[in-house]
Amino acid sequence: MNYLIAVLPDRFKAEEAYTVLEKAGIPLNNIAIAGKGYKTADEIGLYDPKQQARKKAIFMSYWLVPFGFIGGYVFNLITGLDNLDWAGEPGNHIIGGILGAIGGAMGSIFIGGGVGWATSTADDTVPYREYLDADKYLVLVENLGSLGERAIPILKNLSPEVLQSYEF
Repeated sequence: MNYLIAVLPDRFKAEEAYTVLEKAGIPLNNIAIAGKGYKTADEIGLYDPKQQARKKAIFMSYWLVPFGFIGGYVFNLITGLDNLDWAGEPGNHIIGGILGAIGGAMGSIFIGGGVGWATSTADDTVPYREYLDADKYLVLVENLGSLGERAIPILKNLSPEVLQSYEF
């Protein structure tokens, strides 16, 4: 979804922007305010990139770990590898499955977003979250053609710190 976002320094400016946009005929269901006492960053779709990477890695592990176990088990069964004499035939297959599951877990971490979770990745939503953490307010207008064009001059008159279009 495409939004026009204005960063305003305080609650009064945000409420003024909301009122002026309402008087200009922009439907209220297309306007939102984010900040203290209003919607949070998560409610408007400014998700924390580390949290999203973690969710994606965990989601991928739900199917990669069992798939890796089955793949490792079948690979050991087909090739007949006998790595550990003491484990016997079924034990070696199970160990092959466990090694496959470990490979699946590694895949979910490296491919599923775990690297972005472990390191600090920059995302477009981070600056907006930082504005909210600094007690500033965001006024969001759903940018549907003429609504965005009508809202730009109105918001510019309120001298926002940042005024830009963003796609969630």
